[in-house]
Amino acid sequence: MAAAVDALDAKILRLLLEQPRTSVREYARVLGVARGTVQARLDRLERDGVITAYGPSVSPAALGHPVLAFVHIEVTQGHLDDVGDALAEVPEIIEAFSITGAGDLLTRVVARDNEHLEDVVQRLIQLPGVVRTRTEMALRERVAHRVLPLVEAVGRAAATARQERAATPTGRDRAAESRREG
Repeated sequence: MAAAVDALDAKILRLLLEQPRTSVREYARVLGVARGTVQARLDRLERDGVITAYGPSVSPAALGHPVLAFVHIEVTQGHLDDVGDALAEVPEIIEAFSITGAGDLLTRVVARDNEHLEDVVQRLIQLPGVVRTRTEMALRERVAHRVLPLVEAVGRAAATARQERAATPTGRDRAAESRREG
């Protein structure tokens, strides 16, 4: 189930994404709320799994691995967990997902060059339980990994829902209103 994120949570998340090295005290000052409120919200967002990590975003290309490929892996029935565990041991695999459609796993692989990519793919093919692979190379990143537009959309939706609730009389208010009219 999705965690409830309100407009203030969305503002806090936006600040975290835009200014990750700023203190909680500064976030509170910018938002005009108490530091304890910001800290409590951050703690809840962490507990609810909305905030999953703190730390730098590291570029594989800057680490000498500019080649990016997506490798689809078809796995022998009943071996998905074993293959998934084996993939975790391959440092060039920076993400892996179970998928629907053609194949069972989708991996995001980085490499120093095309030859290195081929070596990584050959290593994957040798894993017990791997039936076949299909590799697609990324040519250029068109949209970098991002969540800020999603955070902003969730924040707008929360603010709109709050405004609509404020404009709609509650059941008790409607009952009192009808008694006055009657």
